[in-house]
Amino acid sequence: MKKVVTFGELMLRLAPENYLRFVQSDKFEATFGGAEANVAVSLANYGFDAQFVSKLPDHEIGQMAVNSLRKFGVNTSKIVRGGDRVGIYYCEKGASQRPSKVIYDRANSSIATAKEDDFDWESIFEGVEWFHWTGITPALSDSVAAITLKACKEAKKRGITISTDLNFRKKLWSKEKAGEVMGELCKYVDYCIANEEDAKDVFGIEADGTDIYSGKLNHEGYISVAQKLTDRFGFKGVAITLRESLSANDNNWSAMLYTDGKAHFSKKYAMHIVDRVGGGDSFGGGLIYSLLSGYSAQDAIEFAVAASCLKHSIEGDYNMVSVKEVQTLAGGDASGRVQR
Repeated sequence: MKKVVTFGELMLRLAPENYLRFVQSDKFEATFGGAEANVAVSLANYGFDAQFVSKLPDHEIGQMAVNSLRKFGVNTSKIVRGGDRVGIYYCEKGASQRPSKVIYDRANSSIATAKEDDFDWESIFEGVEWFHWTGITPALSDSVAAITLKACKEAKKRGITISTDLNFRKKLWSKEKAGEVMGELCKYVDYCIANEEDAKDVFGIEADGTDIYSGKLNHEGYISVAQKLTDRFGFKGVAITLRESLSANDNNWSAMLYTDGKAHFSKKYAMHIVDRVGGGDSFGGGLIYSLLSGYSAQDAIEFAVAASCLKHSIEGDYNMVSVKEVQTLAGGDASGRVQR
């Protein structure tokens, strides 16, 4: 069984029911999610030994967060307990031309105040083949950035494949700080995941002839972005998700994997969205699964995009689909007909 470690923050997600706005709602649905935890859930559902590493408070809300992962088979044995609070994010789902909104309440969470000696990477990385984190994690605090750097160095010493999703969040840090910190961390990364904005926001690299607001995409521009990222950091692969946002509910969804000097583009899906949050993470989980399973570059990007397409139909952060379901969609059955 393939063993993967992901490292980041697990948060309490509070959301109004259905498509109510924050100011309309008198009750919130409570679930849990977070970029790296979402990836771990995907991988556990695919049959991998997925281990999530973080720090959570040693009280009932912290235990609720841990339990949300355990029920999907995620290994939580290396989660450190301590600190004062679970980070919170509020999510208002958009509809039609009204965009979704996220409000963070995560300052001074347990993981944001963690120290380097909280984590025993020698034990954590025992038997591990892949290590994944995102740009959200080092943005939490300078101490977490230092912990992430140490983790990358320890993983690299052990020959573990490292992946990151740039995941720039302007509410957490500036573009300048992101570029400085991620520039150092990416020296250790093998596979980089980005979307149409991340490479520009973090490293100032953008695709020519592309307008993220009109939905106009230029494939040649994205190949150029991947080449520039590869030239700078020596990545083995760069995956770029290509979202054409027609409205909050309807997007076209595809991606590219650039590896060994060649670009591989997936088929495109026209999605009617149930819940967008976690869509990128489900792509990352699908990519890690397919690459570790020995898929070809083309098959890997098809699997990752199909996995993410399915996630957009599922409420909450976690992608609750099986390998067979993803393979069916990737193989061309997008009819949505009842399975009997």
